[in-house]
Amino acid sequence: MQRNRSSRGRVAQIMGREWLFSLIPLTLGVAFLGVGGYGLRRAGLLRRKGVIAAGRIVRHEVSKGDEGAIYRHPVAAWTARDGRAHEYASRFGRGSVGHAYRVGAGVKVRYDPDRPSRFEVVGWDSRVVDLLFTVLGSIFTAGTVIVVLVRLVTL
Repeated sequence: MQRNRSSRGRVAQIMGREWLFSLIPLTLGVAFLGVGGYGLRRAGLLRRKGVIAAGRIVRHEVSKGDEGAIYRHPVAAWTARDGRAHEYASRFGRGSVGHAYRVGAGVKVRYDPDRPSRFEVVGWDSRVVDLLFTVLGSIFTAGTVIVVLVRLVTL
């Protein structure tokens, strides 16, 4: 009985540090999965339910990354089927803007008629980023869980 308790105490002591360390990739994995899953779900909803409208790029909102990189988010303006005008910035920003997305350029916008703030600029917004986040999140999450389980079994 005493030996069983001491081995459990030793496992708890060893795993204590590993559990804390494993929280980093697990947290990153879950966060990436959340962001990617949200984006893919949103893109799927727009594909199924979205309406295409003719729009224009009216300006670019500028944001800065953590390391000082500048990202430009095109702001699209369009008129919905119900006659109301809408103007929103794309959730994706890029370092440079091509000729097709300069201010004044005509673009196609796919929007949710029930919630026009949920939209995408066709050709600018890409599912690739959401897929990348989902794949990385899956790898981090599954990898961390597998490593911790293997470590528990082999102790």
